[in-house]
Parts: sequence; structure tokens; C-alpha cells
Amino acid sequence: MAVLIDPPLWPAHGTVWSHVVSDTSIDELQRFAASVNLPPRSFDRDHYDVPASRYDEIVAAGAVRVTANELTRRLIASGLRVRARDR
Repeated sequence: MAVLIDPPLWPAHGTVWSHVVSDTSIDELQRFAASVNLPPRSFDRDHYDVPASRYDEIVAAGAVRVTANELTRRLIASGLRVRARDR
């Protein structure tokens, strides 16, 4: 039961991005996102995209660092994963 963040590895828009997810509920994820002022437009059905420049801030606010593979495994196990073809 945690909010998780993977390393900023995903390139787009001149930076690299992390994903922030909850392995408990979308409600938990939404509350966490609001607490760190993530913009609603950065939400993508089961995660928030976070630029590398905010990574340390998000970790300091309580997100748990995990690998990209671990984040995906835990999101799938939670039942909250939205498959790419369903986006």
C-alpha cells in the first residue's frame, strides 16, 4: 500500500519523465497528486507523468522509489493497470 515512482527514463518534450502510481487505489493516487500539486493534465488513467525536475520533490513527499519493472508489476498486481490498447 504505497505511492510509487519509477526513475525518470521516458523521454518527451525535451526532458525525461517518471510515472507515479498507487498500488492501492486511484483515490490514493489522486490525493497524493493533489498534495504535491501535480496538474490534472498529467494524469493518464492509472498514473501521473512527472518530469525529472520534480522527481526528488515527489520522493520527499512520500513516494517510494522503485524500478520501472517493479512499478509495472505492482500496478498490474493491484488490478489498477490500464493496458495500452485500452487507453
